[in-house]
Amino acid sequence: MTTAQDGDDRRAGDGDAPRPLRIVLADDEQMVRSALRAILGAEGDMEVVGEAATGAEAVPLIRALRPDIVLMDVRMPEIDGIRATEQVLTGMDRPPRIIVVTTFENDAYVYDALRAGASGFLLKRSGAEDLVQAVRLVARSDSLLFPAAVRRLAARHARERAAEDAVRALRARLSERERAVLRLMTAGMTNAEIAERLGVGPATVKTHVAGVLAKLGVRDRTQAVIAAYECGFVRPG
Repeated sequence: MTTAQDGDDRRAGDGDAPRPLRIVLADDEQMVRSALRAILGAEGDMEVVGEAATGAEAVPLIRALRPDIVLMDVRMPEIDGIRATEQVLTGMDRPPRIIVVTTFENDAYVYDALRAGASGFLLKRSGAEDLVQAVRLVARSDSLLFPAAVRRLAARHARERAAEDAVRALRARLSERERAVLRLMTAGMTNAEIAERLGVGPATVKTHVAGVLAKLGVRDRTQAVIAAYECGFVRPG
């Protein structure tokens, strides 16, 4: 397990520039971590502040460093990425956004990680540009990461989980406008695109999105899409 020299470094940057996104890497392969560090470290708005080789190492490291983003391998020894994600998100008052890293996009492990609270997933074969864009998009949190892939995962696995998650339907007591917003969220639209489609202001959309998340009992729009499929609000196909 490695960390940056100063885990509490919160530099604001030059002048009024925002500080870099602080990132922790969790993967059992040293070569993968080295490649990710090289790519992300070359970006002026990103800083890799720590690395972990197992889920058991990752959880306390993340709690200590309090990064903005975690890249979490879905399959690791001791504690896998799913359990590590659950422990991080339930054990911190302001947890980071987690992107699970995987080899296979249709893997049930990926779906379980998204249900556990991960904000998106990234394939290990993704290029450097996709990696950087994914980190920035998840940090911004106003749209889904790879919406088509998330919908395919939800459509494939939601039917299998519908019985155990029927309680989600009870939480989905949305207003008509919130239902419209949720449908557009599942289509992968950003807040700005939703505002244009509905003819309202971005601030109004932001309020509706917050209402949807609260009523569904989820943390972000990725889990809202999963919940929408699992309670039957959105049908596969």
